[in-house]
Amino acid sequence: MTRHLSIEWPDAAPFRNRGGAPIRLLAISDQFDPALADQRNRRAVGPIDLIVGCGDLDYDDLAFLADGFDAPLAYVLGNHDGDARWEACEAYCPEAIRSTAVHREAGLSIAGLTWPGSRGPRANRSELGAWNQALRLAVRRFRRPEPVILFSHVPPRDAGDSPIAGYHRGFSGYRWLMRRLRPPLWLHGHTPLASTTDWHIQRGATTLVNVTGAVVLEIWPPGAWSSPTIRPEEAAQN
Repeated sequence: MTRHLSIEWPDAAPFRNRGGAPIRLLAISDQFDPALADQRNRRAVGPIDLIVGCGDLDYDDLAFLADGFDAPLAYVLGNHDGDARWEACEAYCPEAIRSTAVHREAGLSIAGLTWPGSRGPRANRSELGAWNQALRLAVRRFRRPEPVILFSHVPPRDAGDSPIAGYHRGFSGYRWLMRRLRPPLWLHGHTPLASTTDWHIQRGATTLVNVTGAVVLEIWPPGAWSSPTIRPEEAAQN
């Protein structure tokens, strides 16, 4: 089942010339949502401005959804994205997001954190690698203070992870990065939905969303929900 979530963005700049309409993301990871294989269901989802992949999906699934929604794709690699499937498509697959770069997509600043360790059947966790990612990205964001969407395969420690399962623990470096940058939105996968009680949580200024499967996110301009002249459902119809 494709889940839906709306959030309000703190900066009005990305919404210029959109007539009050939200920026719509499809975030996916780990398990292909079978509902999206049907064209009728994709049509019901509506237009998508950007597809965000948070790891551990076949590239064929990512490409299928990008083509099906006619939307740009940005993705990071998960711990399983290093096997023969990915080696076979190296010649034609778009490159995954680099963990130290900030990109502009659909009018928003986004930054991805790929799995910080070896990938494939013998994948290993690297806390040091996660800290390296966090520190390097924090330095880059210091020069560009506007709000950013962070997306990763693994969530921050104690923020959407599975604390009783060592392999599914979040990274301490990511938790530090979240507190340092205070991103309005952090998307991740890796955490089995059955091991958590909430698939989206709030930590300070950050909404963290476990997108295992698929989540449609509508990002609204500041004040859209409180304005007496525009409501989210009305803007979506324009």
